[in-house]
Amino acid sequence: MKTRVLSGLIMLPFGILVILGGRVLLLACFAIGIMSVREFFNGFKSMDVKPAYTLAYISALALYGINLFTTESRWYMLWFFGVVLLSLLYLFKMDERKLEDGMATITGIFYTIFFSFHVALVDQTGEYGILVWLIFLTAFGTDVMAYFTGYAFGKHKLCPSISPKKTIEGSVGGILGSVILCGIFGYYMIPRLIIHCIIIGVLGGVVSQFGDLTASIFKRKMGIKDYGNLIPGHGGILDRFDSVLFTAPMVYYYIVLVL
Repeated sequence: MKTRVLSGLIMLPFGILVILGGRVLLLACFAIGIMSVREFFNGFKSMDVKPAYTLAYISALALYGINLFTTESRWYMLWFFGVVLLSLLYLFKMDERKLEDGMATITGIFYTIFFSFHVALVDQTGEYGILVWLIFLTAFGTDVMAYFTGYAFGKHKLCPSISPKKTIEGSVGGILGSVILCGIFGYYMIPRLIIHCIIIGVLGGVVSQFGDLTASIFKRKMGIKDYGNLIPGHGGILDRFDSVLFTAPMVYYYIVLVL
């Protein structure tokens, strides 16, 4: 537990990047996307699956390059097309590559690079940019509260085949923690949207756990415990940001479709 708490504190400086926002946060998201996709692809080594690392890095550069120079959605659609097309062309060396190589490439690019990119998109929503904090309040708040609630009261397993230590009690505690944190944030920081903050807290509490469980599924299928060892007690970047990969798109599309 001590290691987990200390490792969580190590992530606090990331809040400075959120405060700075703009190009600084955009660069941080790019770096996280690059490190995450590398860790994700490395996980396939034990399965003898060989994703296209170079293609992933080029895709990340193209995505963030588009964001720097235009806001037109058609360029993002072109990016989508390019990623899928090039991932499939990667299979043209039939004697060297398997179908799994191309599928892992596509999955990794969208799962780690595109999903994490939504943190920057939320920051760029003008007056709603302040809601970027909810991405992390829901993700980290749910994780911490679920851990301690499960540790104290957990009796009934949530998904034993995926993550044996997670409990239903911990899951409920995580959602409540997310709601409380988002509600407090809304009350003090943006009172006119407090109801929306609470709703996002509920949705984020659920979605962040889906993100955590999805990462666990990948790791179990890959036969690894952690994606890396960069952060003591948490593994790699992807181990720490797996929930954020799901909460970031959720917050962004809530802003776009509801607010």
